[in-house]
Amino acid sequence: MILKYNNKNISKVMDILLKRYLKQRQPTLRRTSSYRTPFQILIACLISLRTKDANTEKVSANLFKIANTPEKLARINIKKLEKLVYSSGYYRRKARTIKYVSKEILLRFNGKVPKNKEDLLSLKGIGQKTANIVLAFAYGKDFIPIDTHCHRIPNRLGWIKTKNADETEKDITKILSKRYWKEFNTIIILFGQNICLPISPKCSICPVKKYCKRIGVKKSR
Repeated sequence: MILKYNNKNISKVMDILLKRYLKQRQPTLRRTSSYRTPFQILIACLISLRTKDANTEKVSANLFKIANTPEKLARINIKKLEKLVYSSGYYRRKARTIKYVSKEILLRFNGKVPKNKEDLLSLKGIGQKTANIVLAFAYGKDFIPIDTHCHRIPNRLGWIKTKNADETEKDITKILSKRYWKEFNTIIILFGQNICLPISPKCSICPVKKYCKRIGVKKSR
């Protein structure tokens, strides 16, 4: 649900956050040198499930030294693959998914990562967020990846009222100017990691507190 909110204020919030974080970008699935191809971005995204960016970077870099194409990953022994992704957590599930996706890309898409959402979502283990990351960061298409920060913060600000990431993506694309789509995910993640924390956000030093309705905030710093 899109709530009554001044769209000019949405732009003001984004401009403030862009000014603050644009030069402070941390490694992400699109900016670190370890991920150079659409396939590597896809695999790194699968590795990133429930682990920190720094760990995703380390595990992905080590994996890609050994196998960085669907051909190589499809051939790699599953036990060896599990060891390579072990430190990222959920290593058995991730290894199976990576191997399956690699084989399917070879069999169904001639070794190329699909450029459309329908085909990406047809691959078991790839959800909305992963598909959007690949489309936005690998192919430069107009999609907004929604993670927990990107879902929580627009709801907290009072822009929208949604129950899950899929609803958030649908509503955010209606109210956010396209000029912010490319940077939205990166900027909001940095904001959510540093100030707009899930519990006890740092409202006293928040650069956009005058535009925030603090929905659901029970305790802040």
